[in-house]
Amino acid sequence: MDLKPNRFKAALARGELQIGLWSSLCSNIVAEIIGDSGFDWILLDTEHSPNELPGLISQMQALATGTATPIVRPAWNDAVLIKRHLDAGAQALLIPFVQNAEEARAAVAATRYPPEGIRGITASGRAAKFGRVTGYLKNAAQEICLLVQVETGEALARIEEIASVPGIDGVFIGPADLSASLGHIGNPGHPEVQDAIKSAVDRLARLGKPAGILTPNEAEARRYIEWGYKFVAVGSDLGIMAKGADALARAFKN
Repeated sequence: MDLKPNRFKAALARGELQIGLWSSLCSNIVAEIIGDSGFDWILLDTEHSPNELPGLISQMQALATGTATPIVRPAWNDAVLIKRHLDAGAQALLIPFVQNAEEARAAVAATRYPPEGIRGITASGRAAKFGRVTGYLKNAAQEICLLVQVETGEALARIEEIASVPGIDGVFIGPADLSASLGHIGNPGHPEVQDAIKSAVDRLARLGKPAGILTPNEAEARRYIEWGYKFVAVGSDLGIMAKGADALARAFKN
C-alpha cells in the first residue's frame, strides 16, 4: 500500500490558492458536513478547542472522503503532541507561537524520524495504515506539511529566519494575537496591524514561502488574497452556526 499524497502540500508548492475553514466544534458529524462543502483545507483545532486525540481521529475519518485536507493544530510546539497527531494520521500540522528559528527547527525535528529528527518510531499506527504502507518510515516526511504561526511582534521581526528553516512549508500569521502583541488587542483591523499583515506576506513572498491567515470578514479575506496570501481560512464552523442560529432567532422573535 502506498503513502497517501498530501494534496494541500502539493498545491501550496505549486503556488495555488487554498481556501479553508476553521473547525472548533470537535464533532465528526460537523467535520463530515463541512468536508463536502468544497473547501481545500479544514483546520482541526486543539489549541483553543476542547479537542482530544480520539475525537480528532474521528474527525479525520469523517474528512477522508471530502474535498478538504485536515490540518491539525496542536496545543503547543511540543514534540510529544506532534508525535501523537502524526501517528494518528495527520499529514499537515499548524504549530502555534513559533518565535524564532530555533523553535521552528524544533518543530521540524519533531516531524522527522532519526537521524534527521526526533520523532519516535512506530510503523503500526494509523498513519502507516496499521503497518500496511510500504516504506512509511523512510517516506513519511515527504508528505508531511509543516506550517508555523507567527503571531507576535517579536516573531514578525524574525519572520525571514523562521521561514527559511528547512522543512517549514508555510507561515501562518495569527491576526488576533499579533494585534494584542502590537498593543491593539481585539482590533486586528487597526492600521498598524494591517500594515504588519501586509509586510509579512511581502517578506514571505520574497523568500518564496506561502503565507496563511484567518478572517471571517469577507472583505478582509479578499484583500489578503489580493495581497498574496496563499492559504486563507474564511470562517469557522462555530461562527457559521452561531451567526446562523442568531439570525434565525431574530427573524422570528423581533
